[in-house]
Amino acid sequence: MDMPRYIAHKREGDGDVQSLECHLLGVAKLAKGFAAKIGLESQGELIGLLHDLGKYSNEFQVYLRSAVGLINQDGLEFVDALGLKGKVDHSTAGAQVIWEELCKHGEMGQIAGQILGLCIASHHSGLIDCLSSDPNKPVEDIFTRRTGKRDDRSHLREALDKIDTNIDKRFRELVDTQELIDGLKESIRQIMLRDHIKELDPIKNKIIQFKLGLLVRFLFSCLIDADRVDTADFEYPKAANHRLNGQYTEWPLLIERLEKHLQEFPIRNPVDEIRRGISNHCRAGAIRNKSIYTLTVPTGGGKTLASLRFALHHADRHKMDRVIYVIPFTSIIDQNAKVVRDILEPTKADRGRVVLEHHSNLTPEQQGWKEKMLTENWDAPVVFTTTVQLLESLFGGGTRGARRMHQLANAVLIFDEIQTLPVNCVHLFCNAMNFLIEHCGSTVVLCTATQPLLNLVDQNKGALKFTKNDDLMPNVKRLFDDLKRVEVLNGRKPGGWTDEDVARLALDEVVQSGSCLVIVNTKKSAQILYQLCRETEGMQHFHLSTSMCPAHRKERLDTIRKLLDEESPVLCVSTQLIEAGVDVDFGAVVRYTAGLDSIAQAAGRCNRNGKQKDADGNPKAGRVHVVNPAMENIDRLKDIHCGKDITERLLNDVEAGSEDFGGNLIGPKAIERYFEYFFFARHQEMDYPVSAQTVGRDDTLLNLLSINSLAVEEFRRDHNRAALNIYLRQSFMSAARAFKVIDAPTRGIIVPYSEGGRDLIKKLCSVSEVEKQFKLLRQAQQYTVNVVPYVLEQLQKDGAIHEIQPDVNIFYLSDSRYYGPDFGLSQTPEGTMEVLNA
Repeated sequence: MDMPRYIAHKREGDGDVQSLECHLLGVAKLAKGFAAKIGLESQGELIGLLHDLGKYSNEFQVYLRSAVGLINQDGLEFVDALGLKGKVDHSTAGAQVIWEELCKHGEMGQIAGQILGLCIASHHSGLIDCLSSDPNKPVEDIFTRRTGKRDDRSHLREALDKIDTNIDKRFRELVDTQELIDGLKESIRQIMLRDHIKELDPIKNKIIQFKLGLLVRFLFSCLIDADRVDTADFEYPKAANHRLNGQYTEWPLLIERLEKHLQEFPIRNPVDEIRRGISNHCRAGAIRNKSIYTLTVPTGGGKTLASLRFALHHADRHKMDRVIYVIPFTSIIDQNAKVVRDILEPTKADRGRVVLEHHSNLTPEQQGWKEKMLTENWDAPVVFTTTVQLLESLFGGGTRGARRMHQLANAVLIFDEIQTLPVNCVHLFCNAMNFLIEHCGSTVVLCTATQPLLNLVDQNKGALKFTKNDDLMPNVKRLFDDLKRVEVLNGRKPGGWTDEDVARLALDEVVQSGSCLVIVNTKKSAQILYQLCRETEGMQHFHLSTSMCPAHRKERLDTIRKLLDEESPVLCVSTQLIEAGVDVDFGAVVRYTAGLDSIAQAAGRCNRNGKQKDADGNPKAGRVHVVNPAMENIDRLKDIHCGKDITERLLNDVEAGSEDFGGNLIGPKAIERYFEYFFFARHQEMDYPVSAQTVGRDDTLLNLLSINSLAVEEFRRDHNRAALNIYLRQSFMSAARAFKVIDAPTRGIIVPYSEGGRDLIKKLCSVSEVEKQFKLLRQAQQYTVNVVPYVLEQLQKDGAIHEIQPDVNIFYLSDSRYYGPDFGLSQTPEGTMEVLNA
């Protein structure tokens, strides 16, 4: 077989070469299909065709052939590819030609040219800034500078001279059709129609410009995923067999499996009867139109399967692509994904073909092709992921998260425990959900016992657009009354509770109620209390925190549930990870003061199934003690601190007799009042404030990703210009960088917990085939602990962690002394030395 004149990639395994023409056509076909979800097939195809146009240049071909060994090191043409990596521009030419061609078609052509040009220019770096926002630097028009790059550096004319005939012909057909511009014009018209504010120029409307930025990101996502999939499938053809490529198990079969499970579910008590009613309401609501809905159900009401029932039936009725569960904590994913997987994947042949878990951050953003192959792109009918991963797909930097955004279209998004949404992301989130619902054909369901007021935040910055009958439950108040199983006791006292006081209360409750769960706000408090209680005889003691890997936590929880079912005396001390969605049923709960939403979630772990009885055998309420610790330091935990202050304000009102909330301190009325106070106290934080140290001026991500008014004013002032030549002014890359600066990204460390973890580490360290690593890294999520950067650095400094293989940048804990049975991962070694060196 003859060597192609222009190559895109060379496969390591057998030395086969992919022609540039083949790659461009492959990416164009995939991007066209992805963009079809929002009616922009031609636009997706065009950016796919031209994204690597610059690779036709001689400079790039020599660089690439030198890099992959197709040019002899002693040859005259050979160049130092390692030294040139990232320096030979191949992404500007495509952006330039689209900009040039579409600018010929007036103002709308210019806007279309900028949208599509941005996608191509950014496809290796992440979305670039239109206007820069860098500290200690003046604002620059980055887009105009990029599209005006000199030809001797972008190689545009050379590339157009050398372009393959098929690529050139199709590219000309696309840019010459009015449909290309008209399609984007209609998308923009729909955005403006939905969010037009009278007498406000759309270019000054934050919500419109924010959504236009999301439109750019959506098309960018289509291109990135298409590029990565086509490349990976060429380089690793065996691994390509793992992809489902949208060929999923049909919804009716999944519905049949779920309905069969629900029919077999026994009705053991009145609580189970109420749960069945909740499920039936969700089934009935599935016939409703695509929109946004709330599912406001008390903890222990069976939201997981009820929402799944809605989602499967709704997806089937409206021919939707997938169901995505977005969950705040990995600890809940462990449990919920298993429940759903056991139902929807009943046979060995089904395993891995229906339910996909994606939540552990094993690899950093800077990925090579090897790691890119191992990264999920949510190609499954039912996906479980975290709020962090979802927000990264919408607002994060680079390309790894962004490639998944297009999978959010024509999907049912179930947000579990929505009250945990970071407060600084409120307006970003609301605008993004409105975009997905109104312009991408998705449905959103917000599930919680403590529904935040996301429809009542500042409308000018973006609030959710609820319909009149948005809740899937017809009578929320009655439901909460029917499911009331606990009494919340205000146990606060002057000076607060010492650790010893709390320990005595917890031990007394084990004696009186049979079991007790203590929930604290910090890992340090949890360790102290556990150490105070664990020597007490006559009961079993447990500790839970996110320093323990999912497999460790799961094993502990399985043991706890078994003991609780046997009515054995149990005391568990946990951080708040146990509050949201973890299915346990304790006789009593002690909760350190925190937000009322957290207290309500804690209450959901008490008398969950209505088992508590008085001396005569009659049902009685479980006790939830709210206590104020004397020594817990939560100064750095702003959300918990603010929530605690507002809860204490409400408790003071109840004590003073000015409020009683219908006798239910964790009912809908009290929760609504709590969020009124909470959002009022935090309203200035909801647009994601960022500092001058990060973006050159005190600003917000909402502004940077929409009208970017401060940067526009600075640019005009510095350049003495009244107008800008570009319609979109967003600082995409600067905003993404700021998003990470504030929410410091965690990194996953694979830990040697149990024989399973140790064996997995040995295999990862020895396996070189990417196809096998693909499977192993999925398993590794169960043995991973996420840590913040300073902890990672400390463990590296101590020599406690190593890469699984050189240059892969995935770490494992090599010194087992840093992982213990009681508390999990520690920053200091304990016990005996066992060095893992595979």
